Amino acid sequence: MTKLLLTTRFPDKVIEAAKARFDVTLRDEDSRMNEAEAAEALATYDAIMLTIGDAFSAKAFAAAPPRAKMLANFGVGYNHIDTDAAKAAGCLVSNTPDVVTDATADIAMTLILATCRRAGEGERLVRSGTWDGWNPTQMLGMQVTGKTLGIIGMGRIGQAVARRGHYGFEMPVIYFNRSQKSVDMPARQVDSLEELMASADIIVVTVPGGGANAHLIDAAAIGAMKPSGVFVNVARGDVVDEAALIAALQAGQIAGAGLDVYEKEPIVPDALKALDNVVLLPHLGTAALEVREAMGMMALDNIIAWSEGQALPQVV
Repeated sequence: MTKLLLTTRFPDKVIEAAKARFDVTLRDEDSRMNEAEAAEALATYDAIMLTIGDAFSAKAFAAAPPRAKMLANFGVGYNHIDTDAAKAAGCLVSNTPDVVTDATADIAMTLILATCRRAGEGERLVRSGTWDGWNPTQMLGMQVTGKTLGIIGMGRIGQAVARRGHYGFEMPVIYFNRSQKSVDMPARQVDSLEELMASADIIVVTVPGGGANAHLIDAAAIGAMKPSGVFVNVARGDVVDEAALIAALQAGQIAGAGLDVYEKEPIVPDALKALDNVVLLPHLGTAALEVREAMGMMALDNIIAWSEGQALPQVV
């Protein structure tokens, strides 16, 4: 029977479905696998269901001839997997697109609203017991309705954020995409990242992590933003030069930021945590039970397809 490793505790529904088909080993830990653990797993199991932070690097693949021929990633982003090394080892890789789109877009809107309306700061004020009542100039933020929304990466998630902004908040939408992209809603593609950063009131990043997108949002890009601009990242932490973002926020160069991901996740710099004009979430993008179950079942479907010699539905 195919030996399958689950690298962490996935939803119970997913675990039970996996056990019904395969010889399952559950690594019942919240910590992510380091390179040495990943290398051992590759040498021990036929298939692995893994997730963000599990270090399936080129070094892990090179440590020993891998037994594993199938890596089913629980998540859309797979920059923690060296796909070139996997391909060279004859190991297929899948991911879980589509099912995460709406949940991630919802979190983007949560961050937009919370940052623009200073919701995190306001909640801290109430909890501290120092709020002394309403007054006309207390905690004035920025109204979201009607502001220009800039999307970086107009894929599924980018389009879902754009629809929420346009149809829900009457926001004009502009977007930057490396290739020409037509969308089925009112939105205008701009020619450069700099143009988008300079033109939008609220910017949301939804591009994949790693590769050419590493530090796509650098000091120059942040420097092009309006002083009143708000920056939101629901993509991957490495897309943003975190040090440059912190410096801009500390200097008041931009108005605020809403972050669900971090460059060295789960490490969040103390300098970010010290800023009142930043809303910080613990990577909640897909954190809804029905979404996580759907992700797990999609990953499992790819493992089943591989085990039956069929083409992977979500091959990367």
